[in-house]
Amino acid sequence: MPSRLPRHWLLLCSLVATIPAFYLELLSPGGSSPVATAAYLIAALTVVLSGRRQHQHVHARQPRLRRVLTRLLIGGLVAAALLPPSSTSAPALVLRSLTAVLTLMHMVWCLRHLLARDSLPALLGTALGVLLLCGAGFWWLEPLTPTLADGLWLAFTTAATVGYGDVVPSTPASKIFSVFVVLLGFGILSLVTASIAAMWVETTERQVERDILQDLHAEIGRLRTELRATHAELQALQRRLPPTPAPAPTIAPDDQPSGNS
Repeated sequence: MPSRLPRHWLLLCSLVATIPAFYLELLSPGGSSPVATAAYLIAALTVVLSGRRQHQHVHARQPRLRRVLTRLLIGGLVAAALLPPSSTSAPALVLRSLTAVLTLMHMVWCLRHLLARDSLPALLGTALGVLLLCGAGFWWLEPLTPTLADGLWLAFTTAATVGYGDVVPSTPASKIFSVFVVLLGFGILSLVTASIAAMWVETTERQVERDILQDLHAEIGRLRTELRATHAELQALQRRLPPTPAPAPTIAPDDQPSGNS
């Protein structure tokens, strides 16, 4: 397990790098960005290598839908690196957007261990990290958020689907980014809320189980007391009864005296 963690986080970091690569390519003045192309290709290679390692070390096969989505992600990442710029090609922009959705799904799959029991601190830390990254993204993409605090505020209102209207996305890049912020932020906030609710329900269930165990222990104690009392009464009755006479010895036919002797 410890040797698996570095590869796991390497895959996650390579997928996260494709998000700024999407906007680097979209906002690049020349229409293409070598950094974005390299980020897409590195992410595709990392996903391929990760899938091969899992196939070698895990005996259980992955679900079919999972395998199909992984192959679509690899193909989308390679296509995103080779297609023309999104600013000049609408199909390329659509494909890169779909690839970004698949990337987010794969990132959620990589973070599935955070959904385990007693994972509220990890979920809160993840939610804080997502909020900071989304705030930095709005700070970078949106002209109406000149400070990081403004970007964080827009990220929070977007992720929470509050929509106060004081600051709104105004550029195509920030509008596309807000779609992913809503999908990712709403999912993370829902998980945090569900984890808090599960914690309260689990506390109530533990209290009920504790009460049931106490009642069972008390009932078992009463049964033991009654058994001891019954055993003592039986012993007292056995002492009061007269001793049972020993049975007369029986004489075998061969041992009986004959009349002619």
